[in-house]
Amino acid sequence: MRLTHLADYAVVMMTAAARREPSARLSATELSDETGVPLPTAQKLMGQLAVSGLLTSVRGAGGGFTMARPVTDISLADIVEAVEGPISLTMCSDGINHDCALDKHCRVKPHMGIVGAKVRGALGAVSLQELAQ
Repeated sequence: MRLTHLADYAVVMMTAAARREPSARLSATELSDETGVPLPTAQKLMGQLAVSGLLTSVRGAGGGFTMARPVTDISLADIVEAVEGPISLTMCSDGINHDCALDKHCRVKPHMGIVGAKVRGALGAVSLQELAQ
């Protein structure tokens, strides 16, 4: 399993954000400068992280973003899923009917949900606080 660039960048940005005071205002520009994530990508990711409930958008003068939850309550799985969607290791385990040449003979497909749940559990056991240390 390999994270996409966007998921990797989101983890890097959220880790940088987690190192700040809990109520600190975050800006895409500052996090981009600090992490090296290109500014347009940082802006896009902060929007996605806000939609997913990991960041809260603050409007007006002095606006930006803040952490929506304590860093102890945000997991690596939460960040990955905010960018990638639900964790699923194969196309056949994502709940969408995909055409697969092996479908009629596959004895693994019924178990892939279990594997995905274990992977999500492992990623869910890593808190943002641990990553930020």
